[in-house]
Amino acid sequence: MKLMCSENRLLGLAFVLSLMFAVLSAGAEAQTKKAVPASKTAVKKNQTTAKDARKDPRQTAATAKKPATAKKNTQTSARSTTTAKKTAPKVDPKVSKTAAKTSTTGRKTAKPDPKKTAAARRAEEARRQAALAEQRRREQAAREARERKLAFERGLRTQTVANITNDVTEGEDLKVREAAVNALGNRAGTVVVMEAKTGKLLTVVNQDWAIRHSFKPCSTIKLVTGVAGINEEVINESGGVGESTSGLKLDNALARSNNPYFQQVGSKVGNTKMIDYARKLGLGTRTGINVEGETAGKLPYGNNNARVYSHGDDFEVTPLQLAVMVSALTNGGKKVVPQIHKPRVEKAAFREKPSARVDLPRDSFEGVLPGMVGAAEYGTAARGVDAAMGVAGKTGSCIGGGSWVGLFASVAPVEDPKYAVVVITRGQDERGRHAAAIAGQVYRQLNSRINRNPESIWAKKYVSGPPPTAVAAAVETDEDEDEAVEQTEIAKPAAVRMVPAAQPAIKKTVQKTSQSKPVFPPVVITYDKNPSEVKRPRIVKN
Repeated sequence: MKLMCSENRLLGLAFVLSLMFAVLSAGAEAQTKKAVPASKTAVKKNQTTAKDARKDPRQTAATAKKPATAKKNTQTSARSTTTAKKTAPKVDPKVSKTAAKTSTTGRKTAKPDPKKTAAARRAEEARRQAALAEQRRREQAAREARERKLAFERGLRTQTVANITNDVTEGEDLKVREAAVNALGNRAGTVVVMEAKTGKLLTVVNQDWAIRHSFKPCSTIKLVTGVAGINEEVINESGGVGESTSGLKLDNALARSNNPYFQQVGSKVGNTKMIDYARKLGLGTRTGINVEGETAGKLPYGNNNARVYSHGDDFEVTPLQLAVMVSALTNGGKKVVPQIHKPRVEKAAFREKPSARVDLPRDSFEGVLPGMVGAAEYGTAARGVDAAMGVAGKTGSCIGGGSWVGLFASVAPVEDPKYAVVVITRGQDERGRHAAAIAGQVYRQLNSRINRNPESIWAKKYVSGPPPTAVAAAVETDEDEDEAVEQTEIAKPAAVRMVPAAQPAIKKTVQKTSQSKPVFPPVVITYDKNPSEVKRPRIVKN
């Protein structure tokens, strides 16, 4: 009985052990199945690592130290790729095809079209040729203009030489004539030397221009404007315009030939009265010289442009008329009659012809004399004449008759005038300062005949002297606006301008006219080839 119980217990224990062994065996088999792939992967990794180690031992060592990190990076990269695929916008196939076509079309458009490129080159070449042709045309036009100017200049000089050759010199002072001809040199112009108190002409160089031709007076007309302004009380006793007691005065305005000053004065006087004063001073009327063919000149009827009073636009005067005018201003208003002494015809000594007088108060026309003296001492004529001889005059520079005109009308000595010298020149380079220099040479020839006492009452009366600001800079200025326009952008030192300090600006009222531009038409000078007959040259304008 006891033996049976023991066998039963052993059998139960054996069953339990068998069951436990079966369970453990099943778990071990499962673990073995899982471990086999891992071992295979490890083997493969080990083989790869070994290969890499043979290539670069340092990389193998680094890889061997961080196998887990590489695995994590691989997983992270895979996740990022998956996420990017999920978040990437879906592309419409139609849009993709259109974009592809556009890209292809763009590449085709970028390629230059040979036909269009050739046309562009031809158009550019045509433009270049047109520009070259226009440049050549302008250069040719400039050359032709220069040639016309030179021809015009040569014509003026040739005509002057011919006229001087034909001058009748009987009764002239040959020494004075020689001095005047030498002073004129190769310039185109005329010179008149006259006794200021009697009207006797010592010489008239280029008699045809002096007697039978008239010229624009340029700034010499400012003498008429000044006389009119004084008499009409537009210029006050201090020399200012209107009621002004400060600023530019008449003396300095004349000495420096200030255009705005006389434009303002003349505009207040008016055209009608201006013409009346010009006639009273001998302009616009024949002088009565004993030579045929004298011209009366021209007066600017109906012209109210301010340039009439500063530049003499629409005026035409003769050198003889200017000589009579400046003589009358200095000899008490007496207007002499110019005469060429002809002893063979008259068979008598020179006799002065009865003369008229300026119908104005003496203070009105003598008021311009200090300014005329100032022109010679420190103004526009200072470089040309010797102020110590008592020269009083007025320069002029402007464009008239197709060219520049330079003038100087003067007397000496101012306190007791003995001679009047008037010079007019024409040409591209002519200015009033050049005419003054010619007159200066004539005065040097007459110096031995001039007796002057600069300390006399009359001398002190007319000589006012330069303003303080002009003493240190007593040089010539550009007197006329025409010259300033012609010589644009030519800078001058401030001292050369010689503008008195603290003077208010005078408003310019000038307007350009057709006379402000030089015109150089072609000129042909013809002569009679028969030497037995003397004929005057004539100008043929085309």
